[in-house]
Amino acid sequence: MKIFFSVGEPSGDLHGANLIRAFQRRHSDWEYVGYGGPRMAAAGCKLHADLTQLAVMWIARVLVNLHKFIGLLIQADRYFRDERPDAVVMIDYPGFNWWIARRAKARGIPVIYYGTPQVWAWASHRVKKMQRFVDHVLCKLPFEEPWFRERGCNATYVGHPYFDELRNRTLDEQFVAELAKDARPLVTILPGSRTQEVELNTQSFLKAARLIAEQVPDARFAVAAFKESQAETIRKFVAEAGVKAEVYVGRTPELIHSAACCLACSGSVSLELLYHAKPSVILYQISRFGFIVQERYRRVRYITLVNLLTAKEIATPRPAHLYDANDPADARALLPEYLTRTDKSAQLAAHCVEWLTDADARWRRVAALRLLRDQHAGGGASERAADYITNVLASHDSGSVTAGKIPPPHMLQRGATQQRKASPLNTAI
Repeated sequence: MKIFFSVGEPSGDLHGANLIRAFQRRHSDWEYVGYGGPRMAAAGCKLHADLTQLAVMWIARVLVNLHKFIGLLIQADRYFRDERPDAVVMIDYPGFNWWIARRAKARGIPVIYYGTPQVWAWASHRVKKMQRFVDHVLCKLPFEEPWFRERGCNATYVGHPYFDELRNRTLDEQFVAELAKDARPLVTILPGSRTQEVELNTQSFLKAARLIAEQVPDARFAVAAFKESQAETIRKFVAEAGVKAEVYVGRTPELIHSAACCLACSGSVSLELLYHAKPSVILYQISRFGFIVQERYRRVRYITLVNLLTAKEIATPRPAHLYDANDPADARALLPEYLTRTDKSAQLAAHCVEWLTDADARWRRVAALRLLRDQHAGGGASERAADYITNVLASHDSGSVTAGKIPPPHMLQRGATQQRKASPLNTAI
């Protein structure tokens, strides 16, 4: 069997690598090719291109790189025609992946979306593309399966693959011990894995750090960079801000583990914050254009995955970008979040100051995060996805069109039907 991957985000590269390893434990003779990143290459995928180098946001950045995307699409279509892989597996990265799905479907190759784009959060009419071009939808979040199924998609909830990575990850204990030698509380800053996120968020985080330092003089700060080029940008911002902060590359897990609290960009890192039960506040600084897009198209109350897991109502009738700590609904959000084009550094600082100075408030937040973690962070998504896809390919080989049954995620094994019916998204959207 030969599986073609199309993966364009650093987080998708991680999930793709774990899925390939799950396949390898079952099938020593399978081949893995296509678009991905360095982690997938290390796991045994023969990359035709490192698509994670084109992890861009917003239409202007896409247009600048449009010729590259077109070239990669043409290359993939030729491969589908000449080599005919047994399946195409896509992870996140909507836009480009819709075109990959379109070409694979035209060539009669089964298409599997593992880790779907959040079409339920934006213009839900995009689900029509899922109906037309994707044969199997493997969902990361529990409310996604009923939402997609109600709209005619063949969807199955397998769990979030990021928890697999977290459960298997080993911390550098020597580095953790070095951090622990300083008894002062550590505030970890996580500006994002995309260069554009780093450029937009870091200065606001550093401004908040300065406000925190004024009220909690013994607080210390560390910034986690995804790669060295981003670290250089961050160090420049640190020097300009006049804040004492150490910048580290490739130390995100240890810095989260060692933190008293965190300032973080929205993204899959919120699941890591949940896994470590770290009180955190989320920022996503956007442009005026991005703000208008959010206001026009977003259909969910929160942008942070952890908060979506706690929300009683996913959809919101009010402007979705406004977080209000005095609103009882927002008070349930475990990671206060600010999607904004204005300065929210004072609000960011206020949350951290509370956790650093009020032990009871901090431990209440830690306890709530631990409870949510125990409900959703059981792991096993990579194994379930590998079993599902294996069954899909076996079914195609035997001429059947129905994938075999796989065990549901641990959190759905009891009362699965009741949980699906009770999904907040069933009534919210």
